[in-house]
Amino acid sequence: MEQQKLRIIGVIAIGLIAIGGTATAVVLNKQTDTTPSSTTTTSSPNNATPSTSGTAYKNGSFSANGSYRTPGGTETISVSVTLKDDVITSVSVTGNGRGDSAEYQSMFKSGVSSLTVGKDIDDVKLSRVSGSSLTSTGFNSALDTIKTEARV
Repeated sequence: MEQQKLRIIGVIAIGLIAIGGTATAVVLNKQTDTTPSSTTTTSSPNNATPSTSGTAYKNGSFSANGSYRTPGGTETISVSVTLKDDVITSVSVTGNGRGDSAEYQSMFKSGVSSLTVGKDIDDVKLSRVSGSSLTSTGFNSALDTIKTEARV
């Protein structure tokens, strides 16, 4: 009986440590200092054409970079989307993360298409993709820049 209580206490302690680690990562991502926690850069749209009437964005391919903070430092991803009548028809994400960041970026990349392709660009705002929660901050920042660039 005593051994069972110790196991339960151990499981609870591990759970609390895991929750605390996740909260720390989220807090680190939301901290502000004199350097921006999220930056973006854009490239010129490829093959952008005016969309059909009633749409807010040009048709074509657009790219931007988005940065985000992790416990290990600042990471950057590159996001490319193709738009047709305000709908994302393809998405590509590349990153240069190392260690844990590379693993989380890979997890993010494996799930991002199912959450974005076929959706109106204004309806896409990601928070957690395939277990990766911080990478979405960089993705959302890049997508905001793409929306500015593609606006009619």
